[in-house]
Amino acid sequence: MSAIHETAVIEAGAEIGADVKIAPYVVIGPNVTLGAGVEVGPHAVIEGHTRIGAKSRISSFAAIGLEPQDMDYDDQPTLVEIGESCSIREFVTIHRGTEKGGGLTRVGNHCMIMAYCHVAHDCRVGDHVTMANGATLAGHVEIQEYAVIGGLTAIHQFARIGRNAFVGGASAISMDVMPYMSAAGNRSRVTGVNVVGLRRHGFSEESIKLIRKAHRLVFRSNLRLEQAVEQIERDLSPIKEVQYLLEFIQSSQRGICR
Repeated sequence: MSAIHETAVIEAGAEIGADVKIAPYVVIGPNVTLGAGVEVGPHAVIEGHTRIGAKSRISSFAAIGLEPQDMDYDDQPTLVEIGESCSIREFVTIHRGTEKGGGLTRVGNHCMIMAYCHVAHDCRVGDHVTMANGATLAGHVEIQEYAVIGGLTAIHQFARIGRNAFVGGASAISMDVMPYMSAAGNRSRVTGVNVVGLRRHGFSEESIKLIRKAHRLVFRSNLRLEQAVEQIERDLSPIKEVQYLLEFIQSSQRGICR
């Protein structure tokens, strides 16, 4: 049975799942869907066409599904989706998508988005992503699964952070950060392979060894990027991690942090 405080405002049309807890002074718009077991803290606002997955927690003063900060937006019925078992902490803002950007802002499952973070319109945040306090995503940013974004970091629109990457705090990201790498600085540079993170997530020592070899070719060999890619294709075992690195490089639109 859901527990909804008497001061909460839930507009007609909202869908509230089983065992939901809604604290005092929450505002829920008419096109919002809350999955089973969702908890919403005091003074949080959830608007727009927004769907929040089961067992996610929205903390005090968070603002989810508000209109995007985009000059061309004209009240189109665009979306926010947040997956299951996410923790969205105090004062986080997540804005809905724009028609030109695909109409969807999405946060995956099991994400931790700490206090004061911002996820702008049309971002795609993968599963198991951690964003530390004050991290900020501009529009159309892609954060792939298991990436960690340090506090007070700003990421430029359309940039991508690869899976299992680590970005140090107070960084400014203007280009793509390759999967499995660590990056830091303003503007950020890759500082090495995220070995600690890879081991925590069960990567084999053989995979880490090959990722390190790929890193040396791209970042420390003085080869042009095209030459480094050719040598990786020629000399390294085509394991899935190496293939993913190559696909990421070849699909980059903004270029990669080096």
